[in-house]
Amino acid sequence: MSMIYRPRRLRATGGIRRMVRENILTPANLVYPLFIVPGTNVKKEIPSMVGVYHLSPDKAVEAARETYAAGIPAVLVFGLPEYKDECGSSAWDMNSPVQLAIAAIKKAVPELVVISDVCLCEYTSHGHCGLIHGHTVDNDSTLPLLAKTALSHAKAGADMVAPSDMMDGRIAAIRSLLDESGCSDVSIMSYAAKYASAYYGPFREAADSAPQFGDRLAYQMDPANAREALKEVALDIEEGADIVMVKPALAYLDIVRQVKDEFLLPVAAYNVSGEYAMVKAAAAQGLIEEPRMVMETLTSMKRAGADIIITYHALDAVKWL
Repeated sequence: MSMIYRPRRLRATGGIRRMVRENILTPANLVYPLFIVPGTNVKKEIPSMVGVYHLSPDKAVEAARETYAAGIPAVLVFGLPEYKDECGSSAWDMNSPVQLAIAAIKKAVPELVVISDVCLCEYTSHGHCGLIHGHTVDNDSTLPLLAKTALSHAKAGADMVAPSDMMDGRIAAIRSLLDESGCSDVSIMSYAAKYASAYYGPFREAADSAPQFGDRLAYQMDPANAREALKEVALDIEEGADIVMVKPALAYLDIVRQVKDEFLLPVAAYNVSGEYAMVKAAAAQGLIEEPRMVMETLTSMKRAGADIIITYHALDAVKWL
């Protein structure tokens, strides 16, 4: 009699399923984003992102302690400044909320990895990610400002900077200034393949970063393109990136897989605000089981090849793990 292989044998019990599971998600894979605002004793829920808060630096320290206690190794810090101008000068102001929060978190929880988002959109009066000439973002004149911002974060104590602007050449500019300034140990997580996505809507409310005119199609990637993502990643690696990121995650798992297969660096995937908000909205309507949906989604990112997953679900996911 011919042998019949029955895959169901290895699904028969929970113990067997755990033994043969191919991809295992752990708290060490997760990064929890924080939104820092001016002031003290501020913890205000963001309407479009239920369960996510605007935090003053002192409250960010509390969130950092909770994150580290949960076994999550890192936070990603975004900031809303006290003032905005045409060039985004508050982005490198050492007295801005992000720099104050980084310093406070590293003092309170030194073992926690602090990653800082490096961009100008939250800091410019026009909401674009660089200097404006006419109605166009000027790539090359923006690079020194991004590098200056990254250096201010490093001086505040950031372990890693994460440029999200998608200007050509910004990794090289940041790496050069960090190295010249004695910050060669600060690593760079590059938003290497960042798409011009509709999934960013809630974030733009959270970070007050919607452009005042036009859009970001001229510098963020076309959602239709895959080969271009590999080119962007290769360039960032050549310029000195230590980790490369694909953003968003869920609609771009094919890109995560291609990047993982093509390159040897750690790959991050950003489970962005729109993905988070859709799950929360569906759960509030009783349409889905939130824990199962979240864990399936995050596991899909791990399965696609993500070593690191940046997600607003992080604290809940650790409980469900």
